[in-house]
Amino acid sequence: MAVSSSGFTTHPDFKRSRLSSSPFHANNNGLELRKKKRRLSLFLDGNGVRGSRINSCCCSDSVVRRASGSGNSIEKPEEKRSQRSRIQAITALPFPSPQSRFGTKQEKFYSRCTPRNSGPQSRDTPPKRDTGIANEKDMGINLLNEKVNESGTNEDGSTWFRKSGEDLGENGYRCRWKKMGGRSRDTSSQWEETWWEKGDWTGYKELGVEKSGRNAEGDTWWETWQEMLHQDEWSNLARIERSAQKQAKLGTENAGWYEKWWEKYDAKGWTEKGANKYGRLNEQSWWEKWGEHYDGRGSVTKWTDKWAETELGTKWGDKWEEKFFAGIGSRHGEIWHGSPSGGGWSRTWGEEHLGNGKVHKYGKGTTGESWDIVVDEETYYEAEPHYGWADVVGDSSQLLSIEPQERPPGVYPYLDFGSSPPPSADDSPDLPPPPLQ
Repeated sequence: MAVSSSGFTTHPDFKRSRLSSSPFHANNNGLELRKKKRRLSLFLDGNGVRGSRINSCCCSDSVVRRASGSGNSIEKPEEKRSQRSRIQAITALPFPSPQSRFGTKQEKFYSRCTPRNSGPQSRDTPPKRDTGIANEKDMGINLLNEKVNESGTNEDGSTWFRKSGEDLGENGYRCRWKKMGGRSRDTSSQWEETWWEKGDWTGYKELGVEKSGRNAEGDTWWETWQEMLHQDEWSNLARIERSAQKQAKLGTENAGWYEKWWEKYDAKGWTEKGANKYGRLNEQSWWEKWGEHYDGRGSVTKWTDKWAETELGTKWGDKWEEKFFAGIGSRHGEIWHGSPSGGGWSRTWGEEHLGNGKVHKYGKGTTGESWDIVVDEETYYEAEPHYGWADVVGDSSQLLSIEPQERPPGVYPYLDFGSSPPPSADDSPDLPPPPLQ
């Protein structure tokens, strides 16, 4: 099982019987599914953001490119596809591509060496798709100790603002924040970012970032990232949770994508990870959900469910689940394909791992195939996450260093132990962010 740069473990390619192969590489009743996949795998190039440097800075690492609605327009018929490539990594592959880094140094939110008397650099770059949750060192969160409230106008007529402050509340609550943004002269493009850190007397600590933008072509994007430390209400153990939500949408086509990722860890090895993704390119749509749960005592559950469809009615999907403990467990899944004419096929499969080197494999398909065998096979599964409590603590130095307000003598924090556990991150509704103003 491989480890991605964001700390997620990628799902292993489990060995299955020949009859349980993916529907995207199988032919049944003359269906050339591989050809269909190629026809449905249209994508938008991610290198079409035209940019120019609008402000100079004291270090080359802070140069940020901004989208431009002017310049040499592309009019050749054979290059029409490149006109749709303003938002990076908007793809319509039936299921997402491998994970990559969240961003480069040049995409950090704020140049720490930007002169105080200059405006912030334009942030007209949308988030990258399928990149998971960034580590805090990649977010570049740098809060100011003093209050700032300034704004200005650039030579091209675009405006900018930058301000910071501190909010105080009950139970020793303190939130330090910084916000900045800008817009073009004709207000057709704009961007905004907010960073914060929070803490209180209960030991709760949080880092967060939210940013959004829109360019002259009507492309919009929004993303938020959070990392928090708190005491679990039921186990009284320290817990660290990280999450990210990202989306981007083209203004000229019915195309865009949305992602939600979450990770939860506690001090005894309990770990939960998951993602929920959606994408669309005109008449094609795809979805993917997956999750992992480790109880810290050797039991592990993993699952995934992904499917895709076209407006013409063609649909296909693949899902599986596995549960293991001490070498004993099971795997089962289903792959299916449907057509608008009502035809289609499906295949279910399962494995029972008995813990003695024997594996019971069974399955059947709607085309008449079936199997039920017992084979000698080594059982492989991961009882512990590749990225766990020790790893996330080591990568959360900025979160752990948040200093709460000084607590007066004899004053204790109010702890609210509710009658029910808090909702899981994957139970929250996938609501889009509010539109840009």
